[in-house]
Amino acid sequence: MALTDLAKRNPRSATATAVETAEPVGAMPMRSPSLRINDYYEVYASPDPQRVQEEAARCMNCGAAFCMPEGGYRANDGSAAGCPISNRIPEWNRFAEAGRWRDAYERLALTNNFPEFTARVCPAPCQDSCIVGIHDRPVGIKSIERAIIDRAFESGWVRPRTPQRRTGRRIAIVGSGPAGLAAADELNAAGHHVTVLERSDTPGGLLIYGIPTMKLNKAVVARRIALMEQSGISFETSCDVGHDIAAADLAAKHDATLVAVGALTGRDLYLPGRNLNGIIMAMPYLEAATRRNLHRTPLPEGLDAAGRDVVIIGGGDTGADCIATAIRQGAASVTNITRRVRPPSCRSDASPWPGPPATYTLDYAHAEGLAQHGEDPRRFGVSPIAFVSDGEDSNVSAMQIKNITPVATHTELLPAQLVILAIGFTGHDAPKLFEQLGLSSEGHSLANCNRGVFLAGDACRGPSLVVEAIADGRRAARQIDHHLASRPRRD
Repeated sequence: MALTDLAKRNPRSATATAVETAEPVGAMPMRSPSLRINDYYEVYASPDPQRVQEEAARCMNCGAAFCMPEGGYRANDGSAAGCPISNRIPEWNRFAEAGRWRDAYERLALTNNFPEFTARVCPAPCQDSCIVGIHDRPVGIKSIERAIIDRAFESGWVRPRTPQRRTGRRIAIVGSGPAGLAAADELNAAGHHVTVLERSDTPGGLLIYGIPTMKLNKAVVARRIALMEQSGISFETSCDVGHDIAAADLAAKHDATLVAVGALTGRDLYLPGRNLNGIIMAMPYLEAATRRNLHRTPLPEGLDAAGRDVVIIGGGDTGADCIATAIRQGAASVTNITRRVRPPSCRSDASPWPGPPATYTLDYAHAEGLAQHGEDPRRFGVSPIAFVSDGEDSNVSAMQIKNITPVATHTELLPAQLVILAIGFTGHDAPKLFEQLGLSSEGHSLANCNRGVFLAGDACRGPSLVVEAIADGRRAARQIDHHLASRPRRD
């Protein structure tokens, strides 16, 4: 399906089938798990404006906005507390409470290029650090953000950021994920000519094929890409820089080059039986499922969970997305194993405010597993030992595991005709691109800046959040703009 066709889809197409649960997230109604596992519409439906205003009012008695700390407070585990892009949350909450929706949108757009993305997929560190959350449910900041940006699009307030003047400088951005898109948006608005090169068939990177449709409707991404094209940004797809075009040649034709290719190399698990069929990495699995949903293309052999017992290794967001996808494909059973111990129900001294509370919660996928199979699909405190063969066709048939908390007590076999590895990512998967540009995989966004080559997003910081990638793309854009201002213009 072409990008233009995606853009014609209604980003709010889930609304008609929305069923609110007893406890919506903030002011954002959540569709019933027993219904949504039968489709790929978004999990969350559109917030009710009245409830949004009531939720925004809960923010107004705050004395110190840790949701948006300047400088970024960091918890003991190194994770950031508060908004990584310093959204002016209390300010747009105040406007939302008063029903001044356009003012709220304009304040939101000052710091966030893509609120429609973060309102859907961001884990909301701002809510973790909300002062109200010390003694009550934190303010549903994410639901308010979703209401503001949805209304802005419906009202026609979101317009292309077309610059009044062009500088004549040309910038190439390799990778169209959130970091690359944010940098492109900022640099284009500054008047530079920006070309974004994407090796896939559709702009959006991780936003298109890495995040399941039930979390992020692809029409939402296509709508934003269309606006960026209208503002003057060029997109070239199916272009693998480093293979289809020499990276050095690309850099030579531009005043600056930004590499924002993400970190898609999955961490492997080398255990006995790893060579068996039916053991796959999470990202190819999620990408194939999304392509099937968008383009109606057949699933490649070995990437369909239908009728199989599925074991997913890794308890993070990627693992949760694999749970939700396997359930929708009709898996016979889904078990998610993680070495982590089951978190406490309340914030402990080991996870002090304003950092992440690290408490036991049911993410959207876990709630769906509970609805489908009667229990949380996660098994905590479990370590994988070996992949077990069926003894006939070199296919995996079971996963041998052991309990590791409080001590290793016994082993058992989990039926598994499909095992998905979702244990994190080790870095980028574009070695030729990095080699040709003389970049270090452990560089930073100023890498080789004297030659006009920059890094941004997961490609330099390692796997992180969409909102962190947006922040990094904005920082890289400022650095590139400053770099160009200090260099003579090309002839």
